[in-house]
Amino acid sequence: MIAKTVLLTLALTASAGASHAQPKDTLQKIRESGTIQLGGRDASFPFSYKISAEADPIGLSADLCAKVVDAVRLKLGLPNLKVQYTMVTPANRIALVQNGTVDLECSTTTNTAARAQQVEFAPTHFVGSVAAAVKRNSPVQTIAQLDGKSVATVTGSTAIQLLRAYRRNEKVEFNEVTGKDTSDTFLLLSTDRAVAMILEDVQLAGLIARSTAPADYRLLDERLRDEPYGFIYRKDDPHFKALVDETLASVMRSGEIQALYTKWFQRPVPPANVNLNFPMSPAVRDAYRNPNNRGI
Repeated sequence: MIAKTVLLTLALTASAGASHAQPKDTLQKIRESGTIQLGGRDASFPFSYKISAEADPIGLSADLCAKVVDAVRLKLGLPNLKVQYTMVTPANRIALVQNGTVDLECSTTTNTAARAQQVEFAPTHFVGSVAAAVKRNSPVQTIAQLDGKSVATVTGSTAIQLLRAYRRNEKVEFNEVTGKDTSDTFLLLSTDRAVAMILEDVQLAGLIARSTAPADYRLLDERLRDEPYGFIYRKDDPHFKALVDETLASVMRSGEIQALYTKWFQRPVPPANVNLNFPMSPAVRDAYRNPNNRGI
């Protein structure tokens, strides 16, 4: 009897373990809950940002994410599909996707080989170049001239690793200060707690354009690396992957992406009607012409 009880316990344990190791796929999860869980950002302008505390994020990433939501709604036959946003940060976004809190994270996550081991990346929807912003009256003209100075980066961003690699290779020293998100980090620069802020050029341009004194800042000409952005979702989920990737690739190949790009980068956008006047780069144009999720 004891032996049979032990065997039954072991069998149940193994069954439970197998069940835990094989979670429901994302489309099944969405069908059963009637809700798709999206990840967004508070201040990743103009990709995913909020114009009020109660509002969902808006921006290029948010618009593209809405295309995926429409495809899911059609695929599952759920006209009343609910959309629930969770605000994420660079430090927690991957974990929230992995644990099922977020089904699709829609902001500005750089596609790197290390991250691709943990989550799946959708086709690249933007390519930024890592740069440095400084005050306009700063004597600094190159990144090397930040030697011995305080430099601000966003916690959990790829800019931190790039900065440290530059420090090792060029034998310069930085005093790193970090913010929890882009707006928090820009505050370090604007209040002179940092001499420079390192981030993708388009995000720096957005932060400067929305600041109280845009003319007080400038970007250095030097660039550290191109960074492909992609939405992230859970690995080993072929049905959801096919839907996400095919939806975004269709938007890109059809030319619909051109209108969305113009809307967010070359026209006034809310809440302050700022126009970034940020032309499409050759790298972005190529990403739209040949949709792919190649990382760095």
